[in-house]
Amino acid sequence: MFPSSILRIARSSAPAIGRASVTAARRTMAAPAVSSAPAATSSDAPPSVFDKIVKITIIDPSGARRVIPAYVGQTLYDACSTSNVDLGPSSVGSPQQKVRSTTWTEPLYGEGATSGFDHVILQSGNKGVQLVEPPHSNELKMLEVYWDDDEIFPESRLASQVEISKDMDGMVVYVPDRIVDDIP
Repeated sequence: MFPSSILRIARSSAPAIGRASVTAARRTMAAPAVSSAPAATSSDAPPSVFDKIVKITIIDPSGARRVIPAYVGQTLYDACSTSNVDLGPSSVGSPQQKVRSTTWTEPLYGEGATSGFDHVILQSGNKGVQLVEPPHSNELKMLEVYWDDDEIFPESRLASQVEISKDMDGMVVYVPDRIVDDIP
């Protein structure tokens, strides 16, 4: 085999033109593009996936804060499970109805909340409780069945029943201590 010194000499004696053109190509590819066209405004720009992502701050029982991304339209439970935030078992029932406007409520014919393990407390004020639909009767019933009266607040919701909207960007969600759910 060849000693490494011969290979070094062979590399260093390679034509300088090839090395220079590669370096120049790297520089031109890395250089920012200069455009004479006016910059696009937000209304002119095509839609982006970032238009559908909001940031939600989760505060766990120990007080640790964590900002997670959430897609508009998914449930708070799905956003937390995607980001490895453990809320316990999900209340898997689909919503019973969806309020579309002040005059129209669409029946979805779901069974609603089926358990109360995924209890969260939404931030009060204009960045929390006021942004979500009010809880349905079966969601309130599941909270009462699974949690004590002193653990339920007006801001209490089941994460599987809260649908993420664009207005929830920056919302804070408190996760209380979990109920024991692993006993057979």
